[in-house]
Amino acid sequence: MLTVVDNQRPQLAADDKRPHAIVIGSGFGGIAAAVRMGARGYRVTVLERLDEFGGRAGVIHQDGFTFDRGPTIVTAPHLFEELWTLCGKRMQDDVEMLRLKPFYKLRFDDGDMIACSDDSDAMEAEVRRVNADDLPGYRRFMKLSDEIMALGFEQLADQPFSTVTDMLRIAPDLLRLQGYRSVFGLVSAHVKHPKLRTMLSFHPLLIGGNPLSAPAIYCLIPSLERRWGVHYPQGGVSQIVDGLVKLIRGQGNLAVTRSEVAAITMTDGKVSGVRLSDGTRLDADIVISNADPAVTSALLPNGQRQAKRLVKSRYSMGLVVFYFGTKRRYDDVGHHTILLGPRYEGLLNDIFKRRPLTEDFSLYLHRPSASDPSVAPSGCDAFYALTPVPHLGANIDWAEATAKRRDAIIERLSSTLLPGLRDEIVTEAIAVPDDFAERYLSPYGSGFSLEPILTQSAWFRPHNRSDAAEHLYLVGAGTHPGAGLPGVISSARMLDRMVPDAVAFKR
Repeated sequence: MLTVVDNQRPQLAADDKRPHAIVIGSGFGGIAAAVRMGARGYRVTVLERLDEFGGRAGVIHQDGFTFDRGPTIVTAPHLFEELWTLCGKRMQDDVEMLRLKPFYKLRFDDGDMIACSDDSDAMEAEVRRVNADDLPGYRRFMKLSDEIMALGFEQLADQPFSTVTDMLRIAPDLLRLQGYRSVFGLVSAHVKHPKLRTMLSFHPLLIGGNPLSAPAIYCLIPSLERRWGVHYPQGGVSQIVDGLVKLIRGQGNLAVTRSEVAAITMTDGKVSGVRLSDGTRLDADIVISNADPAVTSALLPNGQRQAKRLVKSRYSMGLVVFYFGTKRRYDDVGHHTILLGPRYEGLLNDIFKRRPLTEDFSLYLHRPSASDPSVAPSGCDAFYALTPVPHLGANIDWAEATAKRRDAIIERLSSTLLPGLRDEIVTEAIAVPDDFAERYLSPYGSGFSLEPILTQSAWFRPHNRSDAAEHLYLVGAGTHPGAGLPGVISSARMLDRMVPDAVAFKR
């Protein structure tokens, strides 16, 4: 049995002989891993350094408004449902999922809008309206997207790539599906109109990737969305976090906040537990880290060299996220809208090559109150506006740039979808790359850990089974298969292929 003593510090009952799994961090990868280990007979302790669970999927409650801090788009909800099933529960009893139609709208700089959905006829009508000559190419691309999804998601997303042989085994399929090309390059081979190229290629941005360099395996996302839909959990994505923590505790296991891990301890090449920042030591048979791989390496004895090597990798872009509530409703605005600037390829190069901030930018606008009145007071709206920016490797002084970017976002929204916005805002908060570095210990303040490029994917990404210590495992955005909710949940799913059931575990 697990108990909490000394201001929520965990303590294990001496008579509980089950193997003990410690999970560092409570992002979706960590709490999904905790549920899986609990279902397989381990006693589990989740240690979260912040004062709330969820990592980047935390929540802001402010002046009667509710804002999800990070993820807002839920695809492949069956991956979450599986976690409830492992516990003999039903997800629908804890979380109400709403399938959105349309998924989102793309607003181009000329004011034209494309509504994206799982309605094949409606999507072909949109393609025909934009450029009828591209309809055959669109159909070919979507067929290819289905094939890539069948390989990259259904077959490989929960397969660990522990050896180079694992990579070589899939090489013929990757070559056949042109996985060596960039997302934008593969899309451009099928459709010619700039708007359609944008519509079919922007998706890597949702997982920290540059469409101009992310490998074409990520062309699976349009197919994934069409097959399983885009969903919103009523009350916000934080409701899923709360539900998973409830599952962990329902298994008789422990999840605690304000518990910072200062070191992972080892004996004879195997992990032996962790030491907390207050000096508390906890023994463990396995450790699962949901921290960034560079942070995990730094926690290990003699792990500084590996940590420094990882920090030299290519990291995803930074983010500015502006959360705001208005005293009126904007009922013409949908749940998800992507506002594109006048440049696409040029802006992507500016962001990922870490050039100075430009006056033009693109925005993702989330209006959850379009579907869920509980997130805002009556007659009000809740929003978050996200814009990709260079990470902290760029020479940008965010102490100075934050207010300017906030004002530019308000001006852009006022002139497009939210007239008179400046006078309607009644509450607000903002996060910039400095905040991501401080709050989430994210290298360079990146929004999604390592950038998904070919040489940082699959076997080339930090492995789910650590190479540095036996019985240490990695989950989350920085390991295989990568960022995004399906990715981090799948990283936890891989543990079933690597970690034996508790009854078979050998110390």
